[in-house]
Amino acid sequence: MLNINKWNIFFVLTVCLMSIYYIIPNLYGKSEVTALPDFLSKKQVNLGLDLQGGSHLLLEVDTKSVLKEKSDDLVDDIRKALRKSKIKYSNLGSKVTGAVVNITDYEQINLAKENIKENIDKGIFIDEIENKLNLYFSEEYIIDTRARTVEQSIEVVRKRVDESGTKEPSIQKQGEERIVVQLPGIKDPERVKALIGRTAKLNFHMLDPTTVELAEQRGKLPPGTFKAFNADPVAYEKQFVVKKRVLLTGERLKNAAATVDAQSGRYVVAFEFDNKGAKKFAKITTDNTYKRLAILLDNQVISAPQIREPITGGQGNISGNFSPETANDLAVLLRAGSLPAPIKVLEERTVGPSLGIDSIEAGKKALIISFFLVIVFMVLRYKAFGFVADFAIILNIILLVSMLSAIEATLTMPGIAGIVLTVGMAVDANVLVFERIKEEIRSGRSIINAIDLGYKFAVKTILDANFTTLIAALLLYNYGSGPIKGFAVTLSIGIVTSMFTALIVTKLVISLWVLKLKPNKLYI
Repeated sequence: MLNINKWNIFFVLTVCLMSIYYIIPNLYGKSEVTALPDFLSKKQVNLGLDLQGGSHLLLEVDTKSVLKEKSDDLVDDIRKALRKSKIKYSNLGSKVTGAVVNITDYEQINLAKENIKENIDKGIFIDEIENKLNLYFSEEYIIDTRARTVEQSIEVVRKRVDESGTKEPSIQKQGEERIVVQLPGIKDPERVKALIGRTAKLNFHMLDPTTVELAEQRGKLPPGTFKAFNADPVAYEKQFVVKKRVLLTGERLKNAAATVDAQSGRYVVAFEFDNKGAKKFAKITTDNTYKRLAILLDNQVISAPQIREPITGGQGNISGNFSPETANDLAVLLRAGSLPAPIKVLEERTVGPSLGIDSIEAGKKALIISFFLVIVFMVLRYKAFGFVADFAIILNIILLVSMLSAIEATLTMPGIAGIVLTVGMAVDANVLVFERIKEEIRSGRSIINAIDLGYKFAVKTILDANFTTLIAALLLYNYGSGPIKGFAVTLSIGIVTSMFTALIVTKLVISLWVLKLKPNKLYI
């Protein structure tokens, strides 16, 4: 029988109050919302690239460089294996996807193959041609290496973009070696592009006491060294002679942050190693006291301080001619980690805010027109019941926007299309219920019985129809790209909110009206 459940009233009122709580921040601008009282939510619906403007970048990962590095590493593995077994060899060198070596004594070639196999990765094959061993990467090994490189690059790019403070970026793989990055509302695309594109490989070396000038006079660098440029173009020392041996890498960093040095008053980047890195750094600074340590980022010296005393706490500072922005950018790069391969920007598009405003206005018009037509149709078709359905539509939109705010979703133009579609779908359930009620009235049922049976018999059809649509929306979200996901999110939430308003809210309102006023006739 038709009745009024107090728990239903409490539930509906609670949901309505929560929706008001989450929708209030959207009435303020981004800068104004921070001034709201602490007891209010600060979450807002974020506008996507097509609505508020921003940057669209198409990046390409240089996976060939990773294969080249693996080929060079393979040469080192072969050299170690052969020297350990005291097997004489010649013409050891790398290829694009492998390595080659000549075994001097043909009788030792099988022993060489066995020792090399024990020291190389799976997926690397060895062909024997007379006394030459040809090592090459399998097709599966190459595909797997490329895929892992791109996935690692996506993760590093995502960390860097998140650290830069960009809200709701879209970072997705495109094809085999490309990444699409969408940055809505970005004010300085060049800075973010530079942040994303840097490989940021951090290494710690020792400086050689030989100066570049002395090396040039001698005509050669000392053995085991290389020449590196200073990252600061206005610094006094333009170049350094650096020892090749890498003492420590940035992989051991646990944290990095831009800060101000108390003594000099200049911006520095404070870093902290993990446990293993701290122990290694303590040994380096203990063994090389009063010598100069070279900190290299992408093979350029960013700092070359003198080690005045052992540093055992695992912490240190990178000093240089840093501005607040460059210090913060370096800290972001160090925290996010280095890219496994260089990245090249293939395409860059900037969406102006004026285009976003036009899109919002067009979306508003579509929503208002569809909303008005649906409301007018429901009133003309179902009289008083149409007003109840219209109230449910308004509440449905409020609930939808509040849920988008609660999860801080990104609203795109397809997302607005999803809201417009939800307005139309929101009355479907009411139409089914109202038509069923009319049938029960025509068959001679009482008003209360007709309403009760109308909701009871229509609910199965409503659940089936909305559940299948929800499955389609979830599949779109799982397999679709950015714009499709925006549409799927608003559609999925709209289905849930429309079910709530149609099956719970409208039934509660109609029940209150019928049981309290006891009308003799239904205007439907």
